[in-house]
Amino acid sequence: MTSFRYEGHRISYDVHGEGERLVVLIHGLLMNRRMFDRLAPELASRGNRVVCVDMLGHGRSDRPEDLRLYSMPLFARQVGALLDHLGAGEAVVGGTSLGANIALEMATRQPERLRGLFVEMPVLDNALPAVAGIFTPILLGLRFGRPVFEGVSVLTSAIPRTHHLVDVGLDWVRQKPGPSGAVLEGLLLGETAPHREERRRIELPTLIVGHPRDPLHPFSDSGMLAEELPHAHLVEANSIFEWRLHPERLNAELSEFLAEVWAPPKRAKKKAKPKKRAAAKSSARRASAKSASGPRR
Repeated sequence: MTSFRYEGHRISYDVHGEGERLVVLIHGLLMNRRMFDRLAPELASRGNRVVCVDMLGHGRSDRPEDLRLYSMPLFARQVGALLDHLGAGEAVVGGTSLGANIALEMATRQPERLRGLFVEMPVLDNALPAVAGIFTPILLGLRFGRPVFEGVSVLTSAIPRTHHLVDVGLDWVRQKPGPSGAVLEGLLLGETAPHREERRRIELPTLIVGHPRDPLHPFSDSGMLAEELPHAHLVEANSIFEWRLHPERLNAELSEFLAEVWAPPKRAKKKAKPKKRAAAKSSARRASAKSASGPRR
């Protein structure tokens, strides 16, 4: 794990693999980079340099209790600062849920920095009722039940890491409630995703992975996004657990997408020009015929 400073705060990240094909993976809301502990090494083994970042307020990055520091535009600026820190001209940026929305925000604000987008479970227009219904009670609980959540954080932090999927869930409750509440407040007070008109202007190649039967990340949002983006490819997962329990198919889809995105552009075939020698012979024949006919009287 390493880190860099962004506007006075520490942003942490992990690096898997090496090379020019840079992929930045961004975690879900109130989760952290560890949710990609299996995906990142797999992508690295296929020739990619994978950076898994903890956004401000998450994981091992700084977690200030100031809601003004948390918004989609600010998260997108952090990703841009990460690319600057890495000395990267461009990258494929993507992630899950919150990470998917940050990637879309980045695409509307700094498209020149991106080679492509990877979007799993975007939270767009059709998810707004579920977002309000799920996260408003959580926010109220974090604010008014803070001592309880402080105790839960201490207890669950003592549980050793064992199974990847269990650890992802535990990481959600291991964190302290103050910063988590500030993150939720900041995001709920602002726009959760770029507006539809902004999304329609995204020209980047995009892989979209949607899940059925998920009210917070409805498949209709993934389908809508695929219709809005001119260069999008939509893949339907069997469930929210497929990539976590049986990742082979979706790993292959993402790896193939990355290979296509980073492939060198194909050179257009040049049209054959007429040979000069043939043109010269034709001119000589015309001159000979004119000489043979003699002058007109």
